[in-house]
Amino acid sequence: MITSLRGTNELAAVQRRIQNRRVGGRRSRSEIDAETVAAPLEAAPRRKVERRKMIDPTTCERDYTLDEVEFMKAMDEYKRKSGRMFPTWSEVLEVVRSLGYVKKTDSQAEWSN
Repeated sequence: MITSLRGTNELAAVQRRIQNRRVGGRRSRSEIDAETVAAPLEAAPRRKVERRKMIDPTTCERDYTLDEVEFMKAMDEYKRKSGRMFPTWSEVLEVVRSLGYVKKTDSQAEWSN
């Protein structure tokens, strides 16, 4: 839907509405309409914020295996590089595969049981 609006004031209005929802402000319909007419078409560039702390597995209550620590560090590195605090499941799978994990075939799964 948004791609059909590209290049118009309507796209800028949609982007501002999304931004304002994140901020939490509520505006009247007349304010929205006034901004739609007066707003520039380009959105402001996003700032990268360094807020993440290093994960320290020793501060948790349980003992982690080496595999678990390796996975936590890989996820932390991915989050830092991508700037995403909450990666999607597809991105988590990408990190798992980058560590060398592969899904067993049916015959391999039967053989290991």
